[in-house]
Amino acid sequence: MRNCLAWLGKREKSFWLLLALVTMSLWLFMIIATEVVAGGSFKLDETILLLMRDANNLEDTIGPPWLKQVGQDITALGGNAVLTLASIWVIIFLLLTNKAKLALVVLLATGGALLGSLLLKSGFDRPRPDLVTHATLVYTSSFPSGHSMLAASAYLTMGALLAQSQPRRRVKALIIISSVFLTLLIGVSRVYLGVHWPTDVVAGWAAGSVWAVACSYLARHTTRKPLETDSN
Repeated sequence: MRNCLAWLGKREKSFWLLLALVTMSLWLFMIIATEVVAGGSFKLDETILLLMRDANNLEDTIGPPWLKQVGQDITALGGNAVLTLASIWVIIFLLLTNKAKLALVVLLATGGALLGSLLLKSGFDRPRPDLVTHATLVYTSSFPSGHSMLAASAYLTMGALLAQSQPRRRVKALIIISSVFLTLLIGVSRVYLGVHWPTDVVAGWAAGSVWAVACSYLARHTTRKPLETDSN
């Protein structure tokens, strides 16, 4: 019986922690969305965006010329093509290892975030930054950043699934930190290339994180072991 109570205590702490993360992310998204609609975020957006440009020539990004190419390479990791291919590979791998439920979670993480991004973009219909020339092609509206939202949802979910299968805490930490770092880099690259306002990116991170937490919780729920009853 004592083991059951300890197990339930662990589950309860995990649930409340995830709920707190979802609540904070939703709150952050709503605050940013309210400011964007009211036009109150423009000054901050403009300041941060211009900090990433050469003050003498706004058409040039800060840093050496090769840094722009690095930014383009990093931003591609959050694009639809790369994330779709990565998700397909992971889904096939999970199916071949008899983990169909986890494969469905990965599909939901990527497909759900993509659909949610398109719906939100259509609803807000915020214009792209026009202060500088875009350093990469764009086809949709600006808010929220689809790259940031998809990266947060897909990479954080896949990172959580991979970490879940590792027994060592250091390995788990490395996987999670790497997933978060990659997500942050992709978002920053969108501002660096001049295709998104900073608030677009932060809102994308927030929305993507909510979906990643939901998918990760679903994965844990579908793979958890049943309660062991106390024979005494």
